[in-house]
Amino acid sequence: MIVRFQADADLNQAIVTGTLRRDPQVDFQTANTANLEGVSDAEVLAIAARHHRILVSHDRRTMPVEFGQFISKHQSAGVIIVSRKLTLALVITELLTIWEISTAEEWLNRIAKLPL
Repeated sequence: MIVRFQADADLNQAIVTGTLRRDPQVDFQTANTANLEGVSDAEVLAIAARHHRILVSHDRRTMPVEFGQFISKHQSAGVIIVSRKLTLALVITELLTIWEISTAEEWLNRIAKLPL
């Protein structure tokens, strides 16, 4: 199954825009499209899981803990934590690499930080 991304409400929109500009075939849903503004981490994880999307977030403070709690009861499509210190170009390249060389099944219940 193909990798599909879900932007968290805190994710820099330029990451989504830049990724889609480099490859319009990438399935990368914005937080706005998914109505994630003001939604709890647990519900964001549930929404991403329901739609089989890997959540891409800057939230390295609370998301890893919420993710651990979530996967103790549910299956997740995965989470990618992106440091705000990374350049946009590096983040976009990393996400495109993930999209090109991995499968959705490889990300089930997995959390990773960029760069890989």
